[in-house]
Amino acid sequence: MMPMSWNSVGKEPLLKQKVLVCSVVIALGIVAGIPPRATASEVKIFRADNRKVFLEGELDGISLDRLGRLRLADRFDAVATVEEPFLMTAAALPGGGWVVGTGSAGRVLQVAADGTVTPRLEAAEPEIFAVWADPDGTVFAGSSPDGKVYRIPPGGEGEVFFDPGERYIWALTRDTQGRLLVATGTEGKLYAVDAAGQGTVILDSHDTHLRSLAALPDGGVLVGTAGEGLVLRVDAHGAVRTLYDAVQPEILALTPAADGAGYYAAAVASEASRVDLAGSAATASAGSGNGGSGGGGKGPGDSGGTVTVETGFAGAGSRPSGFSGGRSEVLRISPQGVVESLWTFQEETVYSLLWQEDRLWIGTGQDGGLYTFRDGGLVLEKDTEEAQIVALVESGGTLAFATTNAAALYRATGENERTGSYQSSVLDTEKLGRFGTFRWRGQKPKGTQLNVSLRSGLSKEPDETWSPWSAPSSAESLDLAALPPGRYVQWKADFTSNNGGSPRIDAVELSYRQQNLRPLFKSVEVLDPGQILVPNNFNPSSQTFEPAHPNREGIFTTLQPASANETRLKPLWKLGYRSLRWQAEDPNGDPLRYTLYVQLGTDGAHDEDWLKMAEDLDDDHYSFDATALPDGVYRFRLVASDHRSNAPQEALTVEEITAPVTIDHTPAALISAEGTGGRVEVRLADGASPLREVVYSVDTGEWLPVEAADGLVDSPQETVVLKPPAGARLLLLRVTDAAHNVRTFNLSGELP
Repeated sequence: MMPMSWNSVGKEPLLKQKVLVCSVVIALGIVAGIPPRATASEVKIFRADNRKVFLEGELDGISLDRLGRLRLADRFDAVATVEEPFLMTAAALPGGGWVVGTGSAGRVLQVAADGTVTPRLEAAEPEIFAVWADPDGTVFAGSSPDGKVYRIPPGGEGEVFFDPGERYIWALTRDTQGRLLVATGTEGKLYAVDAAGQGTVILDSHDTHLRSLAALPDGGVLVGTAGEGLVLRVDAHGAVRTLYDAVQPEILALTPAADGAGYYAAAVASEASRVDLAGSAATASAGSGNGGSGGGGKGPGDSGGTVTVETGFAGAGSRPSGFSGGRSEVLRISPQGVVESLWTFQEETVYSLLWQEDRLWIGTGQDGGLYTFRDGGLVLEKDTEEAQIVALVESGGTLAFATTNAAALYRATGENERTGSYQSSVLDTEKLGRFGTFRWRGQKPKGTQLNVSLRSGLSKEPDETWSPWSAPSSAESLDLAALPPGRYVQWKADFTSNNGGSPRIDAVELSYRQQNLRPLFKSVEVLDPGQILVPNNFNPSSQTFEPAHPNREGIFTTLQPASANETRLKPLWKLGYRSLRWQAEDPNGDPLRYTLYVQLGTDGAHDEDWLKMAEDLDDDHYSFDATALPDGVYRFRLVASDHRSNAPQEALTVEEITAPVTIDHTPAALISAEGTGGRVEVRLADGASPLREVVYSVDTGEWLPVEAADGLVDSPQETVVLKPPAGARLLLLRVTDAAHNVRTFNLSGELP
């Protein structure tokens, strides 16, 4: 539909008067650059050429780079599957292999390079959230709740090395002084433990949990908290400074950049966090220390509250009520302490960070995504079958990662996957559609292969009613004429490499056209006689219009301000005009054109009974000068068509016929008037319309209502009684019928 316009009079010779505003509005629409609407005959295209669209599909052995291109992913081999319900943390062992901490049973396991799993510790506590391995192979493990630090010598039995009397041990690392640093909750304390297992509090935070640690080359340490979401720097002398106060309540991971460019942090507000900052099971108050000489923390009494940590991996969450941001944000902290945001994950929880091979690796859940951030962009390196990547570790230049739900350990091979597949999300044409062409753009180096298949259906979820996948094709352009019509369609691409290279998809286009559906009318109405509709900013200039029906407050009619209740249209009044207004819609979104007919006969049963009044109307109303039609009863037929948007053989129409409409230009007649006994009794009759108003005026005074013999003025024939005062010289009677025809009679001769 065009912008608001007023189609006044028809184009046929019978009805010639026009209000010339439509062309002006159309011109304004062109100047404003109003875009054309998509139509059914127009070929529409599904496009995939960016990260957001491709991430809606399923990636198996495929990575997605920062430019939104698909290729075979780096290959990670499964080293071992851990027969535990939850795997919480991992660290690399010197000489090869790894050590992992598990949940529910509180076990520490050693995983050899060949995948052999050896138990090293079964703690009395159910959770192992932190492990650390010294260069000599000694392993330290932090248990929770009722947290303790266990020491496990190479080949020996584990025993309690340090008991801080804290509930949770969240992170372990060594500083440049050789001290083992232990981050705890719910008192939010950081301990430095010497070789004899004696611990000293070097940070007594006002936050409830210290969740992550990263040792600094100058002897200091970075600390990430949960509760307030702080990044704290504790220098070698114990002074504390807040580097960053995140919007999110938890700093879950910290990692240094090997190139000396600073540090990276993961700020999290997630339902999947292991810490429930609004929980109800375990209660602890904030630490009461001063946080060191550097300040640090929020100040006495600011934090604390109730915290809950559930057993097993899934916690009740650190996402506060009403928080509307993404679940995770990755931050970069410069050596000078400047913090900048690198990336926000709306749906993913970042569990682990690691700088390796000149790029930042990011492990996430709930979909087990392994990402890298490099050259200013994010790359999806692997989409795992497991739900969460909880730990990233490096050993001898090789990257490994640990997953949970299910618990497993993977190791990078330094090669690409040999095969991989990408399956798009289900694409919705919104109506039954026919499919045209599928094209992909990218590269297919020698020694690689890329095959594409498609399927279609009528159900939102692919099921047995969908067509089977089409035969794989290596062509870069596929004719889809053989693909069955459907509302939904899906494509997949299979990648193969025989030489270490990879084919690549940069962009995809899938064309379709909706099957044309018939338009429909929601309403068609004929407005009251004399009422017209114009744009709200319409200025009638040289033509005479009235903003309402004639004023009845005095003998002389005046103009009143126009009503502005409608934002698009406003009603005006012009004697002799009639207007139609309608609502119609097209299921395909096609712009509609309308043709208006008037009935010439009495029943409108035959085409010859109709005369075309106007055609190619594009607005939702039409006003015309009804004085071109003789008095009588008519019907109007409105036909809506989508022919402008469809081939002639596919265009569809719908029509609506109005109820009978009375055209009446003749005012009421005076049948008789008789004055007697100070009263004047008048008989009136109208040939087509009921009377609506009868008023009288004495000596040019105000119009006064008259008394109808039957009590109401509402019939084509009425008898009314006037009671003029004694001594009156001029007696006028004004009669208005339902068509607003007005006639005034001089009844002065009936005065006594």
